[in-house]
Amino acid sequence: MNGEFIKMHGLGNDFVVIDTRVDAVSITPTRARAIADRHTGIGCDQLIIIEPSTRADVRMRIWNADGGEVSACGNATRCVARLIGGSPSIETAGGIVSASAGGALVSVAFPEPHFDAADIPLAYAMDTMAMPVGWEGLDQPMAVNVGNPHLVFFVDDPDAIELERLGPLIEHDPLFPERINVNVASVTGAASITLRVWERGSGLTRACGTGAVATALCAIKSRRCIGPVTVAQPGGDLLIDWPGHGPVTMHGPATEVYRGQTDWANFG
Repeated sequence: MNGEFIKMHGLGNDFVVIDTRVDAVSITPTRARAIADRHTGIGCDQLIIIEPSTRADVRMRIWNADGGEVSACGNATRCVARLIGGSPSIETAGGIVSASAGGALVSVAFPEPHFDAADIPLAYAMDTMAMPVGWEGLDQPMAVNVGNPHLVFFVDDPDAIELERLGPLIEHDPLFPERINVNVASVTGAASITLRVWERGSGLTRACGTGAVATALCAIKSRRCIGPVTVAQPGGDLLIDWPGHGPVTMHGPATEVYRGQTDWANFG
């Protein structure tokens, strides 16, 4: 089971990417966790598998560091687009996205977002634009599904929030039957936001592409910002453009770090 992999990152959100279009690799939650382990594995926030697709140029599957498979990852989508080159269409469990990797930045067009409670999903119906819930001072968040579910809190200072402690508490709250990504953001200008994200199944990362998309959408929808919006995260900036309806476009870097070879049997 010898195979090649590519280590990549988008703004420090890092991935092990395996192209299985020629040689298939079986991935289980146990194997995904072992590969992602930073001490005994290769190490990554997410494991990305590229497969053949009958609906698009390629299919992308995503496993978080905890071994759970998820539907979307914005930073990883840019990395896959960079590897494929040109303007590929990419099938994900969250829908088909189109990309353009012709310049210094990679652009990805996501399908129209969903704001209904049933689409997040929430355990019971409520207004997702000002949810009547809170956790230790974090309250009245907004919620949106951009291929995966996000909760967005607008606060004065994201760095002042104990996200390492509150993130997992909110992620696993019974209100969210499929768990949730947690975003804490501050509006810093008419078209700029500072953001930190607790990612479902991965924890704190240096950047979250779908988190940047979700937060920008909530800022535009609530008229806190006008688009396109620059979203600053610890790993760097993403530019999110949305006219208030229809697809969303994300622009940002995607970097290949190195290529390696290993025996996948070593990972369970």
